[in-house]
Amino acid sequence: PIMLKGIIFDFDGVIAESVQVKTNAFATLYEQYGDNIVNKVIEHHEANGGISRFEKIKLYHESFLNKAITNEEIEELANQFSKLVVRKVIDSPYVPGVFKYIQKCYKKYKLFISTGTPTEEIKQILEGREIAQYFAEVYGSPEAKTLHLHNILSKYDLQSDELIFYGDSNTDLEAAKGKNIAFVLRLHPLNQNRFNNYKGKTIIDFNELLNFSMQG
Repeated sequence: PIMLKGIIFDFDGVIAESVQVKTNAFATLYEQYGDNIVNKVIEHHEANGGISRFEKIKLYHESFLNKAITNEEIEELANQFSKLVVRKVIDSPYVPGVFKYIQKCYKKYKLFISTGTPTEEIKQILEGREIAQYFAEVYGSPEAKTLHLHNILSKYDLQSDELIFYGDSNTDLEAAKGKNIAFVLRLHPLNQNRFNNYKGKTIIDFNELLNFSMQG
């Protein structure tokens, strides 16, 4: 069997139960435009976890509001978004079992984070949760996840089959597939209806992995 050397985690919905925090923030950002727009924004956001907020804000303005938006305005909205989410993400509960799993694995494997959250912000969140020290490296936006994986493979001299990626969105799945990295989907109430036909490996939480690996 191939030796596992590294584990990649998405953050929202995989390490922390913070998916809803992001959804609520987008709703707040667009509430001035009415319920119809808010519903469209939420629907798109929930279907596209792992895509950066900068891309989403640009899209929502141009496609849903038919408004041109400058980079300065995108920055401004992204900053408002940041203020709405950081504290709440730091305070949101862990996905069951994941903290123990991280503590157990980091002695044996290199651990990485690949998230759509801006890099500086995710670092702040990991510090706030006091888990930054477990990760060899943390990758966020503006780089896409495909580039994160490319960098992990080359910088740490790893082969695709020496890695595993835990994610909860299609963005995670596609990035892993694109680099032939084994993917495990974390299913939760906010993503399960999008993965009705998914045939790959799934987990509900990390307790099942702990129990399994404690025995074996």
